[in-house]
Amino acid sequence: MKTTDLRDKRVIISRTDSIGDVLLTLPICAWIKETYPTATILFLGKGYTKSVVECYDLVDEFIDWKNYENQPKVEQIEGFRSLKADAIIHVFPNKDIASVAKKVRIPVRVGTSHRSYHLLTCTHRPNFTRKRSDLHESQLNHELLRPFGLTDLPTLEEIKGATRHFHAPKVSMPSFLEKVLQSEGKSIILHPKSQGSAREWPMEKYIELTHELVKRDYTVFFTGTQAEGDLFRSQIPTHEKVIDTTGRLSLDELIAFISKVDFLLACSTGPLHIAGYLGINTIGFFVPKRPIHPGRWKALGPNVSILVNDPECPKCAKKADCNCIADISVDRVLDLLS
Repeated sequence: MKTTDLRDKRVIISRTDSIGDVLLTLPICAWIKETYPTATILFLGKGYTKSVVECYDLVDEFIDWKNYENQPKVEQIEGFRSLKADAIIHVFPNKDIASVAKKVRIPVRVGTSHRSYHLLTCTHRPNFTRKRSDLHESQLNHELLRPFGLTDLPTLEEIKGATRHFHAPKVSMPSFLEKVLQSEGKSIILHPKSQGSAREWPMEKYIELTHELVKRDYTVFFTGTQAEGDLFRSQIPTHEKVIDTTGRLSLDELIAFISKVDFLLACSTGPLHIAGYLGINTIGFFVPKRPIHPGRWKALGPNVSILVNDPECPKCAKKADCNCIADISVDRVLDLLS
């Protein structure tokens, strides 16, 4: 395969899905910049992920797909043409984006061979599978860089180094958090929900854990959306060291807030990946079932721990319906916090 040189080229990274997926895509920007320092990286994503992408100093510009997706085709084409891209990498396949990229004749268009529409819309179609792979999602994303000279996939340890380019935004903390963040003792964020994207540790165990943490002089913060808070707010213990922040933080504020605490505990969801990137002590709940196992989706970063009830769970091995995440004990969490 002939290598495409990206020196002085404008490259679109297209990943129009969730925060966690976006964070596991950002390391390919590091490979591009290390290999082609004069390349310009444009990240095409959904608007709500903009705050996350802008924390990564190797991305030159964020493009909101929402500004294009509902526009007439003619305007989509004109908008894409104005980007003057030399290459586009479809990390998250999207038929409409692939079609527009072809219509504006972006010279190099890379997408997985496992989408039939890429046969007509992409110039390069690397052949690899995600569902049956033992590789981490961030490693699999690197498969799409082979047309640009990548020969060997980086190890997960090598990819973790790319998290150093992520920095919390400089925003003021809401007044209700400023004073409590200055209090003595350790602090921890509990993020119980995932908007349905992952298996979740039971709420009653988060509450049991909260009572134990307060005894140990931790300040405990609950995070989540307003809707998520509505689901569990009535269960949160009433205590001066237990703070409910659900629905009260913008994404910029949440990222900055995460950077200021000692620990974060969550299932496989966006805040878990943010915490990993920020280098704080990050604990993630997972099940060993493929393709949602931690080997594929664990957070990147230097201080990440994973909790699985039984790595050899027989139900998960058979891909049967299983909620073994509920069997992870509070004591196991406390052991990681000691």
